[in-house]
Amino acid sequence: MSTTAAAVVKRVGTHNGSFHCDEALGCFMIRLTEKFSGAHIVRTRDPQVILVANDKRICGWLHVCVAGRCCDAVLDLGGVYDASRDRYDHHQKGFEEVFGHGFNTKLSSAGLVYKHFGKEIIAKELQVDEEHPNVHRLFLAIYKNFIEILISPEKENTAFERAMALAGNEFLDCLRYLVRSWLPARSIVMECIEARLNFDPSGEIMVLTRSCPWKLHLFELEEEMKISPLLKYVIYQDDRSSNWRVQAVKIAPDKFESRKALPAQWRGLRDDELSKESGIPGGVFVHMSGFIGGNQTYEGALAMAKAALEL
Repeated sequence: MSTTAAAVVKRVGTHNGSFHCDEALGCFMIRLTEKFSGAHIVRTRDPQVILVANDKRICGWLHVCVAGRCCDAVLDLGGVYDASRDRYDHHQKGFEEVFGHGFNTKLSSAGLVYKHFGKEIIAKELQVDEEHPNVHRLFLAIYKNFIEILISPEKENTAFERAMALAGNEFLDCLRYLVRSWLPARSIVMECIEARLNFDPSGEIMVLTRSCPWKLHLFELEEEMKISPLLKYVIYQDDRSSNWRVQAVKIAPDKFESRKALPAQWRGLRDDELSKESGIPGGVFVHMSGFIGGNQTYEGALAMAKAALEL
């Protein structure tokens, strides 16, 4: 096989639209295998895309697959179960595949993937050969305690309860973060913006009086409060030391460029060298990009911000 061919990323197809734990887990597991490691997941119902690349009779090998459109494996879609062609659907009439080993529940797509690739995945995690007895032991245990719960109608309520608890805990984590951290931080930033003229008549320097996540709030509040001119620097105490920081505000939340970076002649300097160049005692550092600097004292950090506005 040529180097170019070997570098081609494989494609695993599943349906688009509403999704379930079944195909999500199946896609996750198949990408843990050597054959499909790093595969691109294609969510579609286009029959010309879901055709499997290794079935030359069906997909029109030269026309479709060389163009890179068709899939190398298909899960939960297509109406075919054929492991030799990496097709793992379970919706078709006459499908009766089970895991075996005493388990008789008809498999879902994730169950089919697990049946054919589970031992490989487990062996890789254990860093042993697939023939190791612990691999088979875990192969059965994981099916019993995890896979079958997801696919067994008799245990559907148990699976739903678990999914509900997982989603619910994520929701509550988000809610509690917003209530306990995000919302109080917004109030702190608003107060600090309102007080900005107490520290410098330009109105372009804000002193953060309490440590909090301030960056996103700053942009939103500037717009809501119709702040002009916009803030250039925020001063706050480093929560890992007694030093103070002066940070240049970015031009936008998703940009790296600062509205007014700290002066070029300060950048990359530290300690006495920085203090000498800036004329401000207690210098600690200024980043090479000028987006942040530090001073040993609040007064020094404020002096740095004021001087930077003028340079």
